[in-house]
Amino acid sequence: MTIDHASQTALITGASSGIGAALARALAARGSGLVLVARRAERLESLAAELRGAHGVRVETVSADLARPGAGRALAAEVDRRGIRVTALVNNAGIGADGPFADQDPEEMEALLALNVTALVDVSRAFVGRLDEGGYLVNIASMAAYQPIPGMAVYAASKAFVLSFTEALWWETRGRGPRTLVFSPGLTRTEFFDGIGTEGYPADFRTPDQVAAALVRVLDRRRSAPSAFGRAADAVGATLSRVLGRRAAVLVTARVAGSAGLMRKVRPAGV
Repeated sequence: MTIDHASQTALITGASSGIGAALARALAARGSGLVLVARRAERLESLAAELRGAHGVRVETVSADLARPGAGRALAAEVDRRGIRVTALVNNAGIGADGPFADQDPEEMEALLALNVTALVDVSRAFVGRLDEGGYLVNIASMAAYQPIPGMAVYAASKAFVLSFTEALWWETRGRGPRTLVFSPGLTRTEFFDGIGTEGYPADFRTPDQVAAALVRVLDRRRSAPSAFGRAADAVGATLSRVLGRRAAVLVTARVAGSAGLMRKVRPAGV
């Protein structure tokens, strides 16, 4: 079954910038109503005004800190209070951190896991029973989900959780619920890299608009696998990381992480 975008009301978390904002623009252009969720209220309102003016669709904004306990249930209650029927959900909100695990701030790691893992599960649970077969549930992971990454150990593990969780949810919802999939973009020029920089990374960054367009193309297929990628090269990379074996995959990603400066001067012993 293809998605009728004009009949959807899609809730997008992390919608104030990057992939979330680009996806909001892409879906509004298809006629979807939107509920935009992020912490930065001014950015959300600016984007909402742009989309209402350009496409004449209903756009609601909710300023919320999803890292707080029970955020998904609170979000569902707010949607109910406004009388909005959400038919599609995109869990896009997430943060990253780099550097050796032993050097990372415990509070920053807690915040990362609260948003990337706990909030995603809570929001999914709060809305999955409301989404019918004509809608969809998309969780945004990353190519980092497919291999451990020294220098980004917690971030990569959080995205591996999203991958495993969503693939299982795909089976539970198929044929009797929303179309469910995990979408894993490759390197994308977003605010994610503002703090860590892009030096040392491969040069093939994509734009948020390109990633959003790729996701919409996946949704436009009559059916989709539980996992999808922004481009064919990413699918090949994910397959190779599994074929290499666990040890080899760690060694390869450690070399890339070293080139990007993620491990700074730290070197493992006995490798």
